Amino acid sequence: MQEEEKREQFSRFIEESLQQGLSRRLFLRRGFQLGLSLPSIMAVLSACGLANKPNASLSGLPTAKIAQEPTSALSPAPLELAPTVPAAPSLPSASHERYLPTIVKEPSSVRFAVIGDYGMAGEAEEAVALLVRSWEPDFIVTTGDNNYVDGLAETIDANIGQYYHMFIGDYRGSYGPGANRKRFFPTLGNHDWQGGSLQPYLDYFQLPGHGRYYSFQHDILQFFMLHSTPGEPDGVDADSLQAQWLKGELARSHALWKIVVMHHPPYSSGIHGSSTWMRWPFREWGAQLVLAGHDHHYERIEHDNLIYIVNGLGGAARYAPGCCLDEGSLHFFNKNHGAMLFESDGKQLAAAFITRDGDPVDSFVLERPTS
Repeated sequence: MQEEEKREQFSRFIEESLQQGLSRRLFLRRGFQLGLSLPSIMAVLSACGLANKPNASLSGLPTAKIAQEPTSALSPAPLELAPTVPAAPSLPSASHERYLPTIVKEPSSVRFAVIGDYGMAGEAEEAVALLVRSWEPDFIVTTGDNNYVDGLAETIDANIGQYYHMFIGDYRGSYGPGANRKRFFPTLGNHDWQGGSLQPYLDYFQLPGHGRYYSFQHDILQFFMLHSTPGEPDGVDADSLQAQWLKGELARSHALWKIVVMHHPPYSSGIHGSSTWMRWPFREWGAQLVLAGHDHHYERIEHDNLIYIVNGLGGAARYAPGCCLDEGSLHFFNKNHGAMLFESDGKQLAAAFITRDGDPVDSFVLERPTS
């Protein structure tokens, strides 16, 4: 079946489904079944006026937000505990991979995966890693908490390299060959220095500069990887040295897509809540998307025409919702672990959160900037 025929069949399916009141997540599943790429699916949804339509979110929660305030010292914080939700049923790991859908990649597109709060060796992280590897992404970005619980050298390879060594450049661990170039780009989370030192993280990844925050570019995308933990020597508020670095880097960037990544979410409906110290003027400075983790759920939030993502379902225990739904929340999900798939064909940046069992939960698209 040719691409146009697939798109036409998909369009007819959407029209019929809308009359039946079916969920938009079924549209994504059907698009993948037809062999359409994520950008193609989102292009058809856009034509039908559905690309960024909000999904059903939490109901019955007040919208007033209780925000957290940062602590002042870079010292090991107590282990954060939060109400979790029961583990979702899953297929045995040995047979898990064959159940994952094949997601077609357009030949000229750039594809990457985003995982967060994942670094806890076990069945859940393994299942998410199998999902991510099935997509054959060009590279992986993390939203932090790469090495639970204390960020120790003794646990880092088992928590990361065991599942993702084939993406790590200059890999020196014990789980197999690494990549011939850097294809794994982490962000620092609070658990990555829980043991009192960042050195295991810095030694393991060999990142640019001092490694606490940095930027990298891949084709038409540039990422700005921040360190959002209070106590960062260069600061974490909008007037800090780190913030001025970001403002300058964004101004100098000629990338088509400029994506800011951090661990603590500026907005969140989770247990930890919004990390208000990270509410920098990202859009004003030129960012087009903000990715974060910390709260162990998935959420898509919009404020001031900028999309903020909470992506913390990479492998650690899932958290129950917080007290209040953020007023900008468009979709909240915590029923299963998973990861985000991004793909850009140069015309748009398409994204979807997909569970470890291959079920697409939410999607959105950013159109190519006009200037």
